[in-house]
Amino acid sequence: MKISFLIHNAYGIGGTITTTFNLAHALAERHEVEIVSVLRHREHPNFTLDPRVSLRPLVDLRKEKDNPLHQRPARVFPVAEYRYQQYSELTDRRIGECLEALDSDVVIGTRPGLNVHLALQAPSHVVRVGQEHLTLDNHPPRLRTALRRAYRRLDVLTTVTEADAAAYRRKMRLPGVLVEALPNSVPDPLLPPADGRAKVVVAAGRLVPVKRYDLLIEAFARVAAAHPDWQLRIYGKGEEQPRLRALIERLGLSGNVFLMGAAAPMEAEWVKGSIGAAASNFEPFGMTIVEAMRCGLPVVSTDCPYGPGEIIKDGVDGRLVPVDDADAMGAALLELVGDDERRRRMGRAAIENARRFAPGPVVEQAERLIGEAMAARSAGTRAAPQRAGLHRTLISQGFAARDTAYAAASTALRALRRGQR
Repeated sequence: MKISFLIHNAYGIGGTITTTFNLAHALAERHEVEIVSVLRHREHPNFTLDPRVSLRPLVDLRKEKDNPLHQRPARVFPVAEYRYQQYSELTDRRIGECLEALDSDVVIGTRPGLNVHLALQAPSHVVRVGQEHLTLDNHPPRLRTALRRAYRRLDVLTTVTEADAAAYRRKMRLPGVLVEALPNSVPDPLLPPADGRAKVVVAAGRLVPVKRYDLLIEAFARVAAAHPDWQLRIYGKGEEQPRLRALIERLGLSGNVFLMGAAAPMEAEWVKGSIGAAASNFEPFGMTIVEAMRCGLPVVSTDCPYGPGEIIKDGVDGRLVPVDDADAMGAALLELVGDDERRRRMGRAAIENARRFAPGPVVEQAERLIGEAMAARSAGTRAAPQRAGLHRTLISQGFAARDTAYAAASTALRALRRGQR
């Protein structure tokens, strides 16, 4: 199969870019894969791209920022979408031309506005898969209205958690659209896992208010008071950096808490720590949580909607604490800092339990979803009824064999093409 991903800007840094690259790399082992980036602002992507995956931009901002068409508002990309101000008549035109000429069997959108484009403009022969990396409840009402109309033309809609998939089934009512959770994948680590001996807590992500690094720093003050030889290293960049630096100085933590800047990839930094931490008020998935666990770190996280509670087994491979509770976060960190054996035991459990987010199981599920959509198209029907919780069942059972999923997809594709002749 040929599979195309449509992404906002493959040349930036963020969780959607990371997981798109991860899934594209894994799919490239069996399929022809390309990533279409609507925008480009630099020569090379921040993340290393598998040479088997092609990358092509539609609008190069280095040369076309002042294009008159880019000064006019977008008409297809929904006004209520978060990135609307970055879209224009030029992006509308380039995306439409790209989709019209598409020779792929499958196109996968990676954010709501792009899902609207492919729902409305992708050729009839292409299986249309929309990915949601945020949550339905996080979308404003005006955007939900636009999505409800457009998403009915998708074949598959994936969310990153079961909770969000259930919300889409319950609230959006998309007849004939296969709505399932497809978790983000994290590549198999290349480095030996952390051994739990380093006196370092590691956190990573954009330095923005929702990530609540201020709360994490306040919580770590309790750790530093009891164990002054421990450090907190925060990786990332963003608008909160000056405020966080001031907070570190005000709390007298300059020798314990460090703003490390952005690092990509993060694996080499995770394995230098012994505990991962996340303090978000809201986390659609929790990519950094999985990354840390795959590197052998138990993770202390807020139990915020929706992701952490579907990733961490509280008391087994990490700890879940209430949102906006620095005392609870500090106490949970102290539990692991002060108990070497428990910390190492939970680190080993983290490695084992996070295997369900390895590329293999996730790719198998993606291939199955695509195969079902192709089979439904070839039969002239819509997708099968939703199966809540299926991805958990498949993961626990090790999934059906990949060859079976691929064979089903290939058979469906051949039948579809015969029907078009």
